[in-house]
Amino acid sequence: MAMDALAERLRAASARYAPATGPDDLALFQYTSGTTRALPEAVRHTHRSVVTLMVAALYGVGLRAGDRYFCPSSPAWGHGLWHGTIAPLALGIAVGSYSGRFRPDRIVEALHAFGVTNLAAAPTVYRMLREAGVAGARRFAPEKLSFTGEPMDGRTWDFVEQTFGVPPCSMYGTTEVGVILVNYPGFEGFEVRRGALGKAAPGWDVAVVDDDGPLPPGKVGEIAVRRRGEWFRVKDRGHVDEDGYVFHAGRSDDVIISAGWTMSALEIEQALLAHPDVREAAVIGVADALRGQIPKAWVVAPGKGAGFVRELQEFVKDRLSKHEYPRAIELVEELPKTPAGKVDRKTLRDRAT
Repeated sequence: MAMDALAERLRAASARYAPATGPDDLALFQYTSGTTRALPEAVRHTHRSVVTLMVAALYGVGLRAGDRYFCPSSPAWGHGLWHGTIAPLALGIAVGSYSGRFRPDRIVEALHAFGVTNLAAAPTVYRMLREAGVAGARRFAPEKLSFTGEPMDGRTWDFVEQTFGVPPCSMYGTTEVGVILVNYPGFEGFEVRRGALGKAAPGWDVAVVDDDGPLPPGKVGEIAVRRRGEWFRVKDRGHVDEDGYVFHAGRSDDVIISAGWTMSALEIEQALLAHPDVREAAVIGVADALRGQIPKAWVVAPGKGAGFVRELQEFVKDRLSKHEYPRAIELVEELPKTPAGKVDRKTLRDRAT
């Protein structure tokens, strides 16, 4: 009986749908927990946000009509939600999505079978492709590759360029403000600068600031975007070079001060990842009775034992400074991850506590 009533209502309904939404009407709530929060936070997005992200997708992912586009990020993460789903569909571009537990060989098969020309993924995906050794067996010919969510280490950058023939392009933003820095994948004449987050996306005024305002090139401060006449800090540190490229220097809360020395957890992580036997690494500051804090690293290095710890410490000392190395290293089988595939630093801090 209920089904008959429903069918009758459907027959009476108009075959045409006329949207009646304004740019400031609510479109969706996006929940973000990042890597440090204890509980998710709801961020309100309006329909204006969809248009803003369409622009960001044009410049940050390089989306164009005719692209065979694939983004394996889960829609539970901002990258998969906006750039993997909403923005490309709003631009009239079909998308491919990934279901189930991540398998590098399955990704490579999909890239080959569907002739993907534009791939956007987290650096973790590219690292897993590198470690699995499956990418070279069945090559695909991408025109554009992009990544977001965290910096890409040098070994993975080299792997991407050598394997796929194009440089990986960074795209950077936050849940609260959207994409603000891009490396313009596929833009003729634009230099993709190694290690940089890119330059300000069109429509944004981005700088590295301190309490007195924008800093000159080379000075480390907080990355900020101009909003409503004020500098809004996005809780990441960085510096800008002479040409306006912004470089990441770690989360603002990832600065480690040990016995008076200021250290960057990100720089120590990058040094660890340069070791050929290290698959993944994460560094945070932990309490120490003598030094206040020390850097502690969790390292994934299959097949390595306790003796490898000293080797790693010396390896990092040779690349940074004699005091800037992880005084504590724990070898683990895997790192805790958020649904977005980023290292879950809150879990590591809980473990350290």
